[in-house]
Amino acid sequence: MRENKVQLMTQAAMIAAVYVVLCIVFEPISYGAIQTRIAEALAVLPFFTPAAVPGLFMGCLIANLLGGGIMLDVIFGSLATLAGAVGTYLLRRKSRYLAPLPPIAANVLVIPFVLRYGYGDPLPIPFLMGTVGLGEILTCGIMGTVLLIVLSRYRRVLFKTA
Repeated sequence: MRENKVQLMTQAAMIAAVYVVLCIVFEPISYGAIQTRIAEALAVLPFFTPAAVPGLFMGCLIANLLGGGIMLDVIFGSLATLAGAVGTYLLRRKSRYLAPLPPIAANVLVIPFVLRYGYGDPLPIPFLMGTVGLGEILTCGIMGTVLLIVLSRYRRVLFKTA
């Protein structure tokens, strides 16, 4: 039992670290009103392991702090990622193609308001929903689904628990 907890904590930490690194490496496109956060492809990982839920949350929290986000963004952006991760985890027994939908929806519903009222972006909320949604569809929807398909082949090896 203890070995299982250690393994889940290790997986969560690794997922958080990869999320942060991807945000930093792709910093120019990871932040702002029009963003394509490559790290969001990882948002499908709760389909495989519950460790991805805290891993994605912590990764987003740290990435937003390191990216110079305001506290509103750090808190609500990270909570949107958490909500999306929980939604993906809850849908894991359904079709794997549903896995990207909760993170896309959570970010489309939360991030435009953070951009508008936190950062004072003058663009209208529907436009921001469109730009955030497009970025999420590209990263989480398309790249995440490709990642999901590839990782499905190695599921037993990568995500086994003791």
